[in-house]
Amino acid sequence: MARTRNRPPPAGDISDNQPPEQTPLLASHSTPPIQTPPTTTSTPASSIRSSSSTTSNSRRRLISLLAALLSALCAGSVTAFSLYAPTLQSRLRYSQYRVNGLASAASVAMYVPVSLLGYLCDRAGPAPLALLAAAAFGVGYAGAAGAYYRAGLLVEDNGEGERWYVVMVLAFVAIGVGTCAMYMSAVATCAKNFGRGNHRGLAVAMPIAAFGLSGMWLSQVGSRLFGAPGDEIDVMRFFLFLAALLVAVGILGAFSLRIVDEEDLIEEAVEELERSGILDGSAIFTPGRVENGYGTIDQRLESPTDDDDDEGANPINDATTPAAGRKDTADQSSAQLKKRFVLNAETRRFLTDHTMWCFALGFFFMIGPGEAFINNLGTVIKTLYPPTTPDNSLDSPRPTSPATHVSIVGLTSTAARLLTGTLTDLLAPSPPNQHIQLSTPTTPTPTPTRRRFTLSRVTFLLTSALLLSLGLSLLASGLAQDHGDRFWLVSALVGAGYGAVFSLTPIIITVIWGVENFATNWGIVAMFPALGATVWGVVYSAVYTRAVGEQQQQQQHGNILGNEGHSNLCYGRECYAPAFWAMAGSVWIACGLVLWAWKGRGGWAQRGVVV
Repeated sequence: MARTRNRPPPAGDISDNQPPEQTPLLASHSTPPIQTPPTTTSTPASSIRSSSSTTSNSRRRLISLLAALLSALCAGSVTAFSLYAPTLQSRLRYSQYRVNGLASAASVAMYVPVSLLGYLCDRAGPAPLALLAAAAFGVGYAGAAGAYYRAGLLVEDNGEGERWYVVMVLAFVAIGVGTCAMYMSAVATCAKNFGRGNHRGLAVAMPIAAFGLSGMWLSQVGSRLFGAPGDEIDVMRFFLFLAALLVAVGILGAFSLRIVDEEDLIEEAVEELERSGILDGSAIFTPGRVENGYGTIDQRLESPTDDDDDEGANPINDATTPAAGRKDTADQSSAQLKKRFVLNAETRRFLTDHTMWCFALGFFFMIGPGEAFINNLGTVIKTLYPPTTPDNSLDSPRPTSPATHVSIVGLTSTAARLLTGTLTDLLAPSPPNQHIQLSTPTTPTPTPTRRRFTLSRVTFLLTSALLLSLGLSLLASGLAQDHGDRFWLVSALVGAGYGAVFSLTPIIITVIWGVENFATNWGIVAMFPALGATVWGVVYSAVYTRAVGEQQQQQQHGNILGNEGHSNLCYGRECYAPAFWAMAGSVWIACGLVLWAWKGRGGWAQRGVVV
C-alpha cells in the first residue's frame, strides 16, 4: 500500500495541481534522474551536425567561387577582338563597316539575350547557362575558324572571299551568346553566395574584374603563341584554341557552379516583403487559402503535427505514401512556389520603378562609347601612323601593338573594378537590410549604420564616368596622333572608367533591388549597352569611311602620301576625332541621367534609399 501511494499518480491527476508546462515532463518520466542523460547527449550531436553543415556549405561556396572566377577569366574572349581585327582588314579585305559588323554582331548577341538568360539563371540556377556557353563557344569559334580559312583561300584565288562573311557574322553571334551565358552564370553565383554580407561590392566586383582581365591574358596568349610575321596572328589557330578552352571551362562550370542556401535567401525576402506590406492579404502567403494551390501546402507545413496526431484519418494515403515522402514533396512544392512568386513580384517592382529606367538609360550612354573604343582600338592605332611605302619605311616610327593596349585596357579595367568594389564596401553607406529597398517619399531617411565618413556609390559611378569621358576627349583632341607612345594614357583612362562603371552598376542594383532576383534585374539593365555599342560602332565607321574617301581624292591630286594596295585604310586625326568627341558628349549626358535618378524628383535620395 505504501509503495502504491508513493508512486506518481497519473498525469491527469497531477495536472490540476501543477503548472501546465510541467505536465508533459511528469507524464513522460517517472523520476527526475532519467531526464539528465538525454539532455546532455543531444546537444553535442546537434552541434556536430550544425558544424558539419556549415563546413560543407563553406566548401561548396569556395568551389563555386573558384569555378565562377575561372569562367569569368575565360568568358571575355570577345574583348580580344582588336587583336585580330586589323588582320581581317588586311588578309580578308574587309572594310571598316564589315569589321564593325562582326564586333556589333557579337555585342548585340552578348547583350540582347541577357535578360532572358538572367531570368533562367534565377529560376533554374547557373549550371544550364554554363552548358549553353560551352555549346555556343564551341560552335562559334570553330565556325569562325572555318570561315576565315575558306575566305582566305578565295581572296588569294579570285578576290571573292567576302562570300563567307555571313558565316563569320553568325559565328560571332554564337560567340556573343556564349559570352553572355558564361558571364551571367559566374556573376550571379558570386552575387547570391556572397552578396548578403558586408562585402557585397567585392563579391560582385571579383568575377566582373576577372571578366575584364580575360581580354588581356588571351591577347597575350594569342600574340605570343599564335604570332605571325608582320605583327599579325594566326587567326584560325587562335580561334580553334579558344573553342577548345571555352568548351572545357563551360563543362566544368556546369558541374561546379551552385547557389548555396538559396532557400534561406528566399525566406528572408518573403519576410521583408511581408513587413513592407506588399504581401498583405495575398492568397499566396495566407494559410488556409486555396487559390493557386498554395494555401493548402502552407497550412500543412505550418502545422506539421496535425498529420501525425490524426493517425488513421486517411488510411489509404498512410498506407501508400510515407509521411516523410509527403512532407518532402510538400516542402519542395512550397519552396518552388514561394521562389517563383517572390521573384516575379520583385521583377514587377523593378520594372515599375521609374528611377531604374533613368539609371539604365544612363548606363546605355556610358557603356556604348567604351565598347566602341575597345572594339575599334586596333584600327584606331593604325590611323596614328602614316602608311608605309618603300621610300619611307626606314624613317617611319614603329607602330605600337594593339595587343599591348588591349592588355592595358584589361589591367586598368581589372584594377578599377576591384578597387571600386573594395572602396564601396568600406566607404559607402550600408542599407538597412540586404533585400529590395522599398522606401517611399514619406519614409524618413534611415541612419547609416557606420558612424563615419561615407561616400555614395553613385559618386563613385559619376567619377568613373568622367574618367572615361576624359580618355575619349584626349583621343579626340589628337594627343596621340603621330605619337603612339602617348596612346597608353588614353587606353588607361578608358579602361579604368569603363571597368569601374561596369562594376558599380550591378553593385548598385544589388544594393537598391536586392540579390535574390539579381540575374533578372541586371540582365534587363545590361541589354541597353547592346544598342549603344552598335550605334557608336556605326558612327565611328561612318567617320572613318568618309575620311578614307576624302584621302583617296587628295591622293589623286598628289596632296597626301600614297597608300597603294590599302585603299580601305585611313590615316590622320580626321579618321576618328568627330566620332570620339561625340562619344565623350554621350558620357556627359549619361552622368546627368544618373544624377537625376539619384537626386531628382522622386529619386533615391527623396525616397530614403541608401545607395
